[in-house]
Amino acid sequence: MAKSKYLLTEKQITKRIKEGRGTGRVSNYKPWLYVNEVPSEGRSQRVYSHLTGRIHHVLSDLEFAVFLLLDHNPAVTDIREQFPLNRDDTLSISKENQLWHPSQGGVNLVMSSDFLVNSSSRTQSKFAIQAKYSEALKDPRTVEKLEIERRYWKLKKIPWFLVTEKEIDKVVVSNIEWLYGVKGYFDEIITDELIRLFENMKSYFGRYPDRKIVDICKEYDKAYGHDLGYSLYDLRLMCAARLITFDIRYAFHSLKAKDIAFRSVSLSEGYNYVAS
Repeated sequence: MAKSKYLLTEKQITKRIKEGRGTGRVSNYKPWLYVNEVPSEGRSQRVYSHLTGRIHHVLSDLEFAVFLLLDHNPAVTDIREQFPLNRDDTLSISKENQLWHPSQGGVNLVMSSDFLVNSSSRTQSKFAIQAKYSEALKDPRTVEKLEIERRYWKLKKIPWFLVTEKEIDKVVVSNIEWLYGVKGYFDEIITDELIRLFENMKSYFGRYPDRKIVDICKEYDKAYGHDLGYSLYDLRLMCAARLITFDIRYAFHSLKAKDIAFRSVSLSEGYNYVAS
Protein backbone atom coordinates (compact mmCIF):
# COMPACT_ATOMS: atom_id res chain seq x y z
CA MET A 1 0.00 0.00 0.00
CA ALA A 2 2.87 2.38 0.75
CA LYS A 3 3.94 2.39 -2.89
CA SER A 4 0.44 2.98 -4.33
CA LYS A 5 1.07 6.71 -4.70
CA TYR A 6 3.83 5.93 -7.19
CA LEU A 7 1.56 3.97 -9.57
CA LEU A 8 0.87 5.80 -12.84
CA THR A 9 -2.36 5.57 -14.81
CA GLU A 10 -2.73 6.36 -18.50
CA LYS A 11 -4.57 9.50 -17.46
CA GLN A 12 -1.61 10.63 -15.34
CA ILE A 13 0.84 9.89 -18.15
CA THR A 14 -1.28 11.96 -20.53
CA LYS A 15 -1.38 14.75 -17.96
CA ARG A 16 2.42 14.80 -17.68
CA ILE A 17 2.77 14.96 -21.44
CA LYS A 18 0.34 17.91 -21.58
CA GLU A 19 2.36 19.61 -18.81
CA GLY A 20 5.38 19.47 -21.10
CA ARG A 21 7.33 16.99 -19.02
CA GLY A 22 10.52 16.02 -20.82
CA THR A 23 10.43 19.13 -23.01
CA GLY A 24 12.26 22.43 -22.97
CA ARG A 25 15.93 23.31 -22.82
CA VAL A 26 18.30 24.68 -20.16
CA SER A 27 16.26 26.72 -17.64
CA ASN A 28 12.90 25.80 -19.22
CA TYR A 29 13.30 22.02 -19.17
CA LYS A 30 10.77 19.99 -17.18
CA PRO A 31 11.95 16.52 -16.07
CA TRP A 32 9.61 13.58 -16.56
CA LEU A 33 10.02 12.65 -12.89
CA TYR A 34 10.25 14.82 -9.79
CA VAL A 35 11.81 13.66 -6.53
CA ASN A 36 8.45 13.44 -4.77
CA GLU A 37 6.94 11.23 -7.47
CA VAL A 38 9.15 8.14 -7.27
CA PRO A 39 10.83 6.06 -4.56
CA SER A 40 14.54 6.91 -4.48
CA GLU A 41 17.67 4.80 -4.09
CA GLY A 42 19.21 6.64 -1.15
CA ARG A 43 19.02 10.42 -0.93
CA SER A 44 16.93 12.06 -3.61
CA GLN A 45 17.98 15.66 -4.15
CA ARG A 46 16.78 18.91 -5.62
CA VAL A 47 19.95 20.73 -6.57
CA TYR A 48 20.45 24.12 -8.20
CA SER A 49 22.66 24.41 -11.28
CA HIS A 50 24.36 27.64 -12.30
CA LEU A 51 24.78 26.12 -15.76
CA THR A 52 21.05 25.77 -16.42
CA GLY A 53 19.70 28.25 -13.88
CA ARG A 54 17.14 25.83 -12.48
CA ILE A 55 16.56 23.14 -9.87
CA HIS A 56 17.44 19.60 -10.99
CA HIS A 57 15.82 16.44 -9.64
CA VAL A 58 18.17 13.52 -8.99
CA LEU A 59 16.94 10.29 -7.44
CA SER A 60 20.01 8.68 -5.87
CA ASP A 61 23.44 9.51 -4.49
CA LEU A 62 24.95 8.02 -7.65
CA GLU A 63 22.84 10.25 -9.91
CA PHE A 64 23.84 13.16 -7.71
CA ALA A 65 27.54 12.39 -8.18
CA VAL A 66 27.13 12.10 -11.95
CA PHE A 67 25.16 15.36 -12.04
CA LEU A 68 27.90 17.23 -10.17
CA LEU A 69 30.57 15.94 -12.53
CA LEU A 70 28.49 17.09 -15.49
CA ASP A 71 27.70 20.43 -13.88
CA HIS A 72 31.41 21.06 -13.26
CA ASN A 73 32.41 20.10 -16.81
CA PRO A 74 33.13 23.29 -18.82
CA ALA A 75 32.21 21.52 -22.08
CA VAL A 76 28.67 20.69 -20.94
CA THR A 77 26.05 23.19 -22.16
CA ASP A 78 22.80 21.57 -20.97
CA ILE A 79 21.73 18.80 -18.60
CA ARG A 80 18.27 17.27 -18.91
CA GLU A 81 17.61 14.80 -16.12
CA GLN A 82 14.89 12.12 -16.00
CA PHE A 83 14.56 12.39 -19.77
CA PRO A 84 11.58 10.38 -21.12
CA LEU A 85 11.95 7.92 -23.97
CA ASN A 86 9.24 7.70 -26.61
CA ARG A 87 6.98 4.91 -25.35
CA ASP A 88 5.97 3.69 -28.81
CA ASP A 89 9.65 3.26 -29.65
CA THR A 90 10.55 1.41 -26.43
CA LEU A 91 7.51 -0.88 -26.81
CA SER A 92 8.54 -1.63 -30.39
CA ILE A 93 12.11 -2.44 -29.30
CA SER A 94 10.76 -4.61 -26.51
CA LYS A 95 8.50 -6.59 -28.84
CA GLU A 96 11.04 -7.00 -31.64
CA ASN A 97 13.76 -8.24 -29.29
CA GLN A 98 11.57 -10.13 -26.81
CA LEU A 99 12.65 -7.91 -23.93
CA TRP A 100 10.53 -7.19 -20.85
CA HIS A 101 9.05 -3.69 -20.89
CA PRO A 102 8.41 -1.97 -17.53
CA SER A 103 4.74 -1.89 -16.55
CA GLN A 104 2.63 -1.40 -13.44
CA GLY A 105 -1.00 -2.29 -12.92
CA GLY A 106 -1.40 -3.13 -16.60
CA VAL A 107 0.04 0.23 -17.69
CA ASN A 108 3.16 0.30 -19.85
CA LEU A 109 5.40 2.87 -18.21
CA VAL A 110 7.34 5.64 -19.90
CA MET A 111 11.01 4.75 -19.59
CA SER A 112 13.59 7.44 -18.94
CA SER A 113 17.32 8.05 -19.07
CA ASP A 114 18.88 9.67 -16.04
CA PHE A 115 20.56 12.35 -18.14
CA LEU A 116 20.52 13.68 -21.68
CA VAL A 117 23.55 15.94 -22.02
CA ASN A 118 24.51 18.54 -24.60
CA SER A 119 28.15 19.44 -25.02
CA SER A 120 30.30 21.87 -26.97
CA SER A 121 32.56 18.95 -27.89
CA ARG A 122 32.82 18.43 -31.64
CA THR A 123 33.13 14.68 -31.25
CA GLN A 124 30.27 14.20 -28.79
CA SER A 125 27.72 17.02 -28.92
CA LYS A 126 24.96 14.99 -27.27
CA PHE A 127 24.94 11.83 -25.15
CA ALA A 128 22.70 9.96 -22.72
CA ILE A 129 23.61 8.48 -19.34
CA GLN A 130 22.01 5.88 -17.11
CA ALA A 131 23.42 5.68 -13.58
CA LYS A 132 22.97 2.31 -11.88
CA TYR A 133 24.52 0.75 -8.81
CA SER A 134 26.47 -2.39 -9.77
CA GLU A 135 24.32 -4.46 -7.41
CA ALA A 136 21.24 -3.61 -9.49
CA LEU A 137 22.84 -5.20 -12.54
CA LYS A 138 22.31 -8.62 -10.97
CA ASP A 139 18.58 -8.24 -11.59
CA PRO A 140 17.63 -9.73 -15.02
CA ARG A 141 14.74 -7.28 -15.46
CA THR A 142 17.00 -4.32 -14.82
CA VAL A 143 19.39 -5.64 -17.46
CA GLU A 144 16.51 -5.98 -19.94
CA LYS A 145 15.40 -2.40 -19.30
CA LEU A 146 18.95 -1.21 -19.88
CA GLU A 147 19.10 -3.15 -23.13
CA ILE A 148 15.91 -1.46 -24.34
CA GLU A 149 17.41 1.90 -23.42
CA ARG A 150 20.72 1.10 -25.13
CA ARG A 151 18.95 0.06 -28.34
CA TYR A 152 16.72 3.14 -28.17
CA TRP A 153 19.63 5.55 -28.19
CA LYS A 154 21.47 3.51 -30.80
CA LEU A 155 18.49 3.99 -33.13
CA LYS A 156 18.63 7.72 -32.39
CA LYS A 157 22.38 7.68 -33.18
CA ILE A 158 23.11 9.22 -29.79
CA PRO A 159 25.90 7.73 -27.62
CA TRP A 160 24.64 6.07 -24.44
CA PHE A 161 26.68 5.33 -21.33
CA LEU A 162 26.01 3.15 -18.32
CA VAL A 163 27.71 4.52 -15.20
CA THR A 164 28.08 2.65 -11.90
CA GLU A 165 29.58 3.73 -8.60
CA LYS A 166 32.80 2.01 -9.71
CA GLU A 167 33.36 4.73 -12.32
CA ILE A 168 33.04 7.55 -9.78
CA ASP A 169 36.30 8.72 -8.20
CA LYS A 170 36.39 8.14 -4.42
CA VAL A 171 37.71 11.65 -3.79
CA VAL A 172 34.75 13.05 -5.72
CA VAL A 173 32.34 10.97 -3.65
CA SER A 174 34.05 12.09 -0.45
CA ASN A 175 33.74 15.74 -1.45
CA ILE A 176 30.09 15.28 -2.32
CA GLU A 177 29.31 13.63 1.01
CA TRP A 178 31.11 16.44 2.84
CA LEU A 179 29.45 19.23 0.90
CA TYR A 180 25.93 17.96 0.79
CA GLY A 181 25.94 16.63 4.31
CA VAL A 182 24.83 20.14 5.24
CA LYS A 183 21.24 19.13 5.85
CA GLY A 184 18.50 21.36 4.58
CA TYR A 185 20.77 23.98 3.04
CA PHE A 186 18.22 24.61 0.30
CA ASP A 187 15.67 25.43 2.99
CA GLU A 188 17.83 28.15 4.50
CA ILE A 189 17.09 31.70 3.39
CA ILE A 190 20.07 33.53 1.98
CA THR A 191 19.88 36.79 3.90
CA ASP A 192 21.68 40.13 3.80
CA GLU A 193 23.80 38.84 6.66
CA LEU A 194 24.91 35.75 4.78
CA ILE A 195 25.75 37.76 1.67
CA ARG A 196 27.81 40.17 3.78
CA LEU A 197 29.60 37.22 5.37
CA PHE A 198 30.22 35.79 1.90
CA GLU A 199 31.77 39.06 0.70
CA ASN A 200 33.86 39.37 3.87
CA MET A 201 35.22 35.84 3.52
CA LYS A 202 35.89 36.44 -0.17
CA SER A 203 38.04 39.45 0.73
CA TYR A 204 39.78 37.67 3.61
CA PHE A 205 40.64 34.53 1.64
CA GLY A 206 41.92 36.66 -1.23
CA ARG A 207 44.76 37.87 0.97
CA TYR A 208 46.22 34.39 1.41
CA PRO A 209 46.08 32.57 -1.95
CA ASP A 210 48.80 30.08 -1.06
CA ARG A 211 47.56 29.09 2.38
CA LYS A 212 45.41 26.04 3.07
CA ILE A 213 41.71 26.75 3.46
CA VAL A 214 41.41 24.93 6.79
CA ASP A 215 44.23 27.06 8.25
CA ILE A 216 42.66 30.29 7.01
CA CYS A 217 39.32 29.26 8.54
CA LYS A 218 40.96 28.74 11.94
CA GLU A 219 42.60 32.16 11.72
CA TYR A 220 39.35 33.76 10.55
CA ASP A 221 37.44 32.32 13.51
CA LYS A 222 40.05 33.62 15.91
CA ALA A 223 40.17 37.07 14.29
CA TYR A 224 36.40 37.52 14.46
CA GLY A 225 35.82 35.84 17.81
CA HIS A 226 33.93 32.84 16.45
CA ASP A 227 33.94 29.31 17.82
CA LEU A 228 36.43 27.04 16.06
CA GLY A 229 34.79 25.54 12.97
CA TYR A 230 32.28 28.37 12.50
CA SER A 231 33.73 29.71 9.26
CA LEU A 232 34.46 26.25 7.87
CA TYR A 233 30.79 25.35 8.29
CA ASP A 234 29.71 28.55 6.53
CA LEU A 235 32.23 27.90 3.77
CA ARG A 236 30.84 24.38 3.42
CA LEU A 237 27.31 25.76 3.18
CA MET A 238 28.36 28.26 0.52
CA CYS A 239 30.10 25.54 -1.49
CA ALA A 240 27.02 23.30 -1.25
CA ALA A 241 24.85 26.17 -2.49
CA ARG A 242 27.42 26.77 -5.27
CA LEU A 243 28.21 30.30 -4.13
CA ILE A 244 31.78 29.00 -4.01
CA THR A 245 33.10 26.48 -6.52
CA PHE A 246 36.14 24.23 -6.72
CA ASP A 247 37.35 21.21 -8.67
CA ILE A 248 35.67 18.29 -6.89
CA ARG A 249 38.33 15.87 -8.15
CA TYR A 250 40.61 17.18 -5.41
CA ALA A 251 40.02 16.74 -1.67
CA PHE A 252 38.60 19.99 -0.31
CA HIS A 253 40.56 19.87 2.94
CA SER A 254 43.84 19.84 1.00
CA LEU A 255 43.01 22.88 -1.13
CA LYS A 256 44.52 26.35 -0.88
CA ALA A 257 42.59 29.61 -1.11
CA LYS A 258 43.61 30.05 -4.75
CA ASP A 259 41.93 26.73 -5.58
CA ILE A 260 38.41 27.96 -4.84
CA ALA A 261 36.35 30.55 -6.70
CA PHE A 262 33.98 32.98 -5.02
CA ARG A 263 31.17 34.00 -7.35
CA SER A 264 29.92 37.55 -7.71
CA VAL A 265 26.55 37.35 -6.00
CA SER A 266 23.97 40.00 -5.10
CA LEU A 267 21.23 39.53 -2.54
CA SER A 268 18.55 39.29 -5.23
CA GLU A 269 20.49 36.56 -7.01
CA GLY A 270 21.12 34.80 -3.73
CA TYR A 271 17.44 33.96 -3.35
CA ASN A 272 17.66 31.85 -6.50
CA TYR A 273 19.61 29.29 -4.49
CA VAL A 274 16.59 28.41 -2.40
CA ALA A 275 14.61 25.51 -3.82
CA SER A 276 11.00 26.23 -4.60
